[in-house]
Amino acid sequence: MHMTRTNDATPSLETKTASSGEVAGAFDEFIATFEAYKDSNDQRLAQIERRSAADVLTEEKAERINHALDAQQRRLDELTRRAARPPLAAGRTGEGISEHKDAFAAYIRRGEERNLRLCEEKAMTSASDPDGGYLVPDELDSEIGRRLADLSPMRAIATVRQVSGAVLKKPFALDGMAVGWVGETDARPQTATPQLAELQFPTMELYAMPAASASLLDDAALDVETWIASEVEAAFAEQEAIAFISGDGVNKPRGLTDYPSVADSAWSWGNLGHVATGSDGGFGLDPSDRLIELIYALKAGYRQNGRFLMNRSTQAQIRKFKDADGNYLWVPPAGIGQSASLMGFPISEAEAMPDIASSATAIAFGDFRRGYLVVDRTGVRVLRDPYSAKPYVLFYTTKRVGGGVQNFEAIKLLKFAIA
Repeated sequence: MHMTRTNDATPSLETKTASSGEVAGAFDEFIATFEAYKDSNDQRLAQIERRSAADVLTEEKAERINHALDAQQRRLDELTRRAARPPLAAGRTGEGISEHKDAFAAYIRRGEERNLRLCEEKAMTSASDPDGGYLVPDELDSEIGRRLADLSPMRAIATVRQVSGAVLKKPFALDGMAVGWVGETDARPQTATPQLAELQFPTMELYAMPAASASLLDDAALDVETWIASEVEAAFAEQEAIAFISGDGVNKPRGLTDYPSVADSAWSWGNLGHVATGSDGGFGLDPSDRLIELIYALKAGYRQNGRFLMNRSTQAQIRKFKDADGNYLWVPPAGIGQSASLMGFPISEAEAMPDIASSATAIAFGDFRRGYLVVDRTGVRVLRDPYSAKPYVLFYTTKRVGGGVQNFEAIKLLKFAIA
């Protein structure tokens, strides 16, 4: 159970934004640190070339700067998200929207249900249920979705579908679509009946339970919608980020690494193809060759929108590598809000991806927009509970989410194994 208690001294409703100067300063600092890292790593590699081992002090210095880069990257990502986040109140118009907002605020602050129930009845909302909670205003629902896209790496790069039912069913042809060429006036020959199968993406309940004191709710300065969004975003995003990578599909989405993988030469639908590094738990003698093999295991149609997915620890190791011409394989972001790149393709960080270890599939490469599907059932619910944790008021907040691979050709994995 996720529960955050908010006291009056440090209310978490405050929405902090980052100035453009602060973001620019953090970016310049990050680039300067990377230049220092390259100098230190070049010295380390030169020592290895001269005497087959680097000086201990040089190794430690390079590793310290590498860790500093990670910390600065985290800070830069957070500042960029805060600077780009729009105010929740922007664009709010219309009597119905204002009425729903006011009714929702009255429910959150004082537990008044009548006006909120009337609003949902007016909107013909079949999901209105005092026992299960009330739907948040549409704008707040959208804002939670935007914040999750900022914080949940897979959601940001995958296809996201909104559904009104509990399950999204997606048919596909086992042998591909039957196609052919004909002249303008030629008869169209009958094609063979395709063999169809079905992928199912059920939505599962994800919940958070923020808490507030009665005095905080009485505070007229409290922006109810912003408070709810800020309280649930981290809890939802953390659970989603894990489920989309390693979820087993039982009461949660099915994650990328939960699907079986086979050597790419033996690939078949329903499996993800992998390329082995040839070294158990390592990259082998030439990391750039392994990465090139991974990139070109993907068909050209997917490769043009390809990107890497890995955790921060794996990325830290890759920063050390150079190609045959002495150029670093990892390149820092070209500008604020952009991604670092590896061999010309952008990198997305997902901390739930496995670390490099024996037989681990620690790096994925693919067109994730076509390869992975996130399914959101419309509507976020909030149920007010002033009884279970007196003197605090709990807000049981739920949304329904599903996910899984929708195209097994569009994603390949790098497996740290001999074969």
